[in-house]
This record gives sequence, structure tokens and C-alpha cells, in this order.
Amino acid sequence: MKMSRKAGGHSADVFDGSAGTRRDLMVGGAKLGGLLAALAVLGPERLSALADENGHDQPATPFSAAMVRQRAEELSRSAFSKPHIDAPAPFDKLSADQFRDIRFKAESAVWKGERLDCEVQLLPLGYLYDVPVKINLVDDEGARPLVADQRFFTIGPSIGKVAEGAPYGFSGFRLNSPINQADVLDEYLVFQGASFFRSVGRNQRYGVSARGLAIDTARPTGEEFPFFRTFWIEKPKPGMQSVVIHALLDSPSTTGAYRFVIAPGEATVIDVELTLFPRKDVTHVGIAPLTSMYRHGAAQNRLPMDYRPSAHDSEGLAILNGRGERLWRPVTNPRTLQTSAFVDASPKGFGLLQRDRNFSGYQDLDARYERRPTVWVEPRGAWGEGYVELIEIPSEAEIHDNIVCYWKPSKGLQAGSSYQFAYRMTWGQSVPIAWSGLSVVTTRQGSAGGEDQRLFVIDFAGPGTSELGALPTAEVRSSSGSIADLMVQENPEVKGVRVSFVLNTAGTDVVELRLGLKAKDRLVSESWLYRWTRA
Repeated sequence: MKMSRKAGGHSADVFDGSAGTRRDLMVGGAKLGGLLAALAVLGPERLSALADENGHDQPATPFSAAMVRQRAEELSRSAFSKPHIDAPAPFDKLSADQFRDIRFKAESAVWKGERLDCEVQLLPLGYLYDVPVKINLVDDEGARPLVADQRFFTIGPSIGKVAEGAPYGFSGFRLNSPINQADVLDEYLVFQGASFFRSVGRNQRYGVSARGLAIDTARPTGEEFPFFRTFWIEKPKPGMQSVVIHALLDSPSTTGAYRFVIAPGEATVIDVELTLFPRKDVTHVGIAPLTSMYRHGAAQNRLPMDYRPSAHDSEGLAILNGRGERLWRPVTNPRTLQTSAFVDASPKGFGLLQRDRNFSGYQDLDARYERRPTVWVEPRGAWGEGYVELIEIPSEAEIHDNIVCYWKPSKGLQAGSSYQFAYRMTWGQSVPIAWSGLSVVTTRQGSAGGEDQRLFVIDFAGPGTSELGALPTAEVRSSSGSIADLMVQENPEVKGVRVSFVLNTAGTDVVELRLGLKAKDRLVSESWLYRWTRA
């Protein structure tokens, strides 16, 4: 399983015109086909009439979050049917260049000029985004549907002359607010493709993506991609700093009702509430999934030489488990797919982090990986027993998301039942939890001479370093092989300490490592975890 991120280069946009960079998410495979093949012969006048019937100038209908839950529950009792549109040529087979040629009219942004510090821009259907989504606006009077047509979009010359109703459907939307400058509305969140969404904080670029739900990720039977089929976007009151979005999720296995409360700023905070209604039993489900990219870096580099020291959106998985222990697991780009399970009960948080915020660590003027967000998931309420699963997928290029993590409940979902989860997501520079202990700054590894000898060098730093008095002691454990030449020394360059050791793999192919720093028999650092593989 790989998720394609962009058409080519470091930060190419499939849909041009956004304030930030955007990647493709290859989550569908079906070609556009169905309803609008018939519409092609109706002509512009009838197409316009159909548009009026489907949203223009229609009266508002009542709306509430409870209605979304009711709709999800009702939908779960019926057979799955994937929405589609049979679009006339050339919309049935748009190329990447043609898709870019469908441009949103900035002057047609929802709430434009209403001084709400928020605007909604719509994204067209086509190219990789072949599942139409319904988008409704909600105000005090109720909900009204939006209709995709040339009120919102201009159609470029690569597509040619088209009927008035083009481009016929939405694939998603983006939100703009003044998160960087008081007088400029910049894009900070986008929903597009299956149940994917992305966000950024102040002065950041898109990196990690989130999903509404993961089903059968990296399973032999193949992954199922649930999708958001309908959105309801609430109009914020003047002075409000947040936007509320409701979404109806659907898939062959389950339906779901989602509520997002989104507050942009230096760190963008998204509160998520969801209720799932499984159509059938689901054995492997992932809650609060995150996907990211790791090509190479200091912790692991198996690829041919690159002028850049690192190329990744995230460098590690952090977990604050139910026992209060902090775990740090550098992610890798292995030769074979790897899955890791971090067993826990009622976790306090997990996320994919970008810790190196220095340009010197990447040397990429286009991608600017040092500006990719850290994303932290904080569960609300007790999630019970389960594990955080980390999946690392081989990838030669940085156009693919090859890192996935989520919470896997110990028990699957049963058809006919309902399941509720709530969590907070923070998209920003760092984890929003203060801590005086030592955190891992950098993980490095290299040859220590022989084929079975690997040198590891790990730097730790934190506000509590100066309070230690003496150097802490390091405890290293390995699942196989042996550890030698363990050393702890001051590292004034990071205002912390450096730990180094040599792993003798003893001919084994996989070694699990764990390292912690102690002072007076008390753990004063994150627990550093690493999976070394020969491949």
C-alpha cells in the first residue's frame, strides 16, 4: 500500500491556486462514469435547470448533528453504494494538466467579504478525485446545498468549450483564514480524497495527512478506504475563532457521523467526535489515522546518495502511554514492509513529529521540510485496551506517503452496534504537552567496522538537563545480538547528552532496541525505541 502524494517534484500541486503545497492522494481507482453521460445530451439550458433543482435558490432545510448520526445509522442498514457521476468528455478522463486548468474563482469564495475571518473555497471533481461529495452550508435558517458549476470555477483552454453545468461535481474544499498575517487569508486546511484531510499551523507547509478512519491497512486482503460523502459547514458567528464541520462517512464496512471543530492559529487545533455504525464486522480498524512520508534521514538511509541530509515530513512516532511513559520511535524506510504494535490501555497521546526545525538538516529550498507540522492526537475519554500501530512501507521516492500510524482497539467492530470516539488533534511546531525530561534530539547510525557491527549515536536534550547534576546512566536492551562500548557524555552543541553504543547483530536480521536514561534509578528521558533490520 502506497499513497501517492503529488504529481512530481518536491511540492507540485495537482490543484493550483492554493496558498500552500498540496499532494495527490491516490485513494480511488475507478474512472468517472454514470449520471452525467446522459446529461451530456441535454444541453446547457437543461443542465442549468438541473443545477437549480439541486441547490440554487432552494429553501434551507433543518439541520443538526443528531440528524447526521441518524443518517449514518440509517445508511448502515442499507447495502453500500458508492456515489459516482458519469461525466461527459473530457471530464470523464481529465489529465493532471487539465485538472489544474479548472480553477476556483477567488471572488466566489463562500463568505467572501463578510468579515468572518474565514472563507471556503471549493475543489472540483476529476482526475484522481473521482468520488463526488455533497457540500452544504449551514446557518441559522438551516442547511443549503452547493452546486458545482461555473459560478465557482473557470475552465481553462486545455479542456475547451464545455456545457454550462461543468465541472459537475465537488471533490472537497479548503478553508482560508488570517493565520499568518492579519490582512491575508491563507489556506490552512483541506478535505479532499476519501476521508483524508490536512492542516497546518502558522508559517507551516502541508506535510502529514489525517484520515477519518483506517480499515485493513497493510492487511493481505487489501485496504479499504472509507470516504466522506457529505459535508455540512456551519457559518461562524462574527468574532468566532473556530469553524464547525460535520461529515457523513461511508464504506463497504461501516458508516459514520463526524463533527470537527477547527481553530486555526500558531497551532491549528481540531477537535473530532465520531460515531461509527458498522455494516459488517470489522476486525482491523484504525482510529485517528495519520499518514506521512519518510524517504531518508540521519536515523536510517538505505537509498543512493542524495545531496540533502534528510527528506521527510515526519522523523518519528511519539507516544505518551497510559502509564505516563514517553516513547520515541524514529521511523524508517525499510526494504520490506514493517508493522510495529505498541500495546497500551487508554493512551494519553500519540503522533508523528518533525523535530528538526533547522534548514541545515534538509538543505531543500523547495520542499522546506523544516516547516512541516508535528501532529499530536490526544484521546478524549478512556479508549480501553489496544495498541498504537506503526506501518513503514518501502518507497524510493518522496511522492508517496509511506508511514502510517493509528490506534487499534483490541476488539474489532461488530455489525449492528455503534462506537463513539473523541480526540483532539494539534497541528503545530511541537507536542502541546510541557515536560521537564530529556527528549531525543537526533538518532544517527552507521557502520562500526564489520558487517554485523552497527554504531548508534543518540542525542538527548531538555529543560531538565541542568538539574541532573551528574551525567545520567544509560540502559540499553536488545532483543538479540549484543551491546558494546556504551558511552554517555555531555553534548554542549544541543545542551544535553550524547549516548553511543555498538550493536553486534550476531547474524540476525531483525533487532529491537530500547534505551533510557536514568538518574538515581529514575527514568529521566523518553524511552528510545528502534527496529534495526538487515534488509
